[in-house]
Amino acid sequence: MTFTGKRVLITGGTGTFGRAFIRRILETDVKSVVVYSRDEFKQYEMKREVNDPRVDFFIGDVRDLPRLERAFNAVDIVVHAAALKQVPAIEYNPLEAVKTNVQGTQNVIDAALNRNVEKVMVISSDKAVQPINLYGATKLTAERLAVASNSYRGVHGRTRLSVMRYGNVLGSRGSIVELIEKQKASGVIPLTDERMTRFWIHIDDVIGRVLKAIELMEGGEVFVPNMKSTRVADLITLLAPECKTELIGMRPGEKIHETLITEYEHGRTKDLGDLFVVLPEFRSWATEEPFATYPDLDAEVTYSSDNPFCLLTDPAAMSALIKRT
Repeated sequence: MTFTGKRVLITGGTGTFGRAFIRRILETDVKSVVVYSRDEFKQYEMKREVNDPRVDFFIGDVRDLPRLERAFNAVDIVVHAAALKQVPAIEYNPLEAVKTNVQGTQNVIDAALNRNVEKVMVISSDKAVQPINLYGATKLTAERLAVASNSYRGVHGRTRLSVMRYGNVLGSRGSIVELIEKQKASGVIPLTDERMTRFWIHIDDVIGRVLKAIELMEGGEVFVPNMKSTRVADLITLLAPECKTELIGMRPGEKIHETLITEYEHGRTKDLGDLFVVLPEFRSWATEEPFATYPDLDAEVTYSSDNPFCLLTDPAAMSALIKRT
């Protein structure tokens, strides 16, 4: 098992992903877990909830390289989940997003290389694929930084860096299920566009795929969970059949459909069943192909949320998708 006797650190560890990841990792024989984040009150709350001697808390910002280097001392595995994510706020404060999402990721990479961390998994987003807003552009840049940085470990280094890219999370704070439940009482659910489709995955499934990817990673891969999608309008009908929908128009920086693997990545993508793995286009750090035995992604599959390969239209199938929330 990858985590037996290992020291694991997660940036942004007090967020929805971080909390779920730490709950799961504490079920293993992990030696210690470091929660690295900026918010002291969230750390205080989380410390009371977790109550496990293996968990340590570091207050720090990913913008602060010396602090990261201190936190990464003797750490084996890093999961980098810290990011600014709110699209409107990022458009209004663009440089702040660059400092956290881009420069912060580079700081994590540098600290990991300097401390000879074994593995780094960078958490990304479907917004990084063919981005139309600054958030997506910063996550795309973070992905490219992580993949390319495998070149820097040299002959004696051991640091391997990969990426996990996924879509909307069910069971997370502010998820669509939670929002619809809150809006039910009004009898009207706002809908931006009737055509809109989105990928969905439960937070527990995200954690499971991340753990598997950390097990499998050799460095430079972009892992993508095998996810299903729905029309947002269908999901609203399923969750609130008694409510009316009110069309409010698309918000700035929003797409009709989302894509998780582009047509340019398709030819170097392997199918692992519950995961797809996009192999690096430039790989100066390795000559062997660790995923050569896995089948290629089906040539007919375009991994976008409106593709019939992904899109669920049957109410029973949609109910199964969200029932765990």
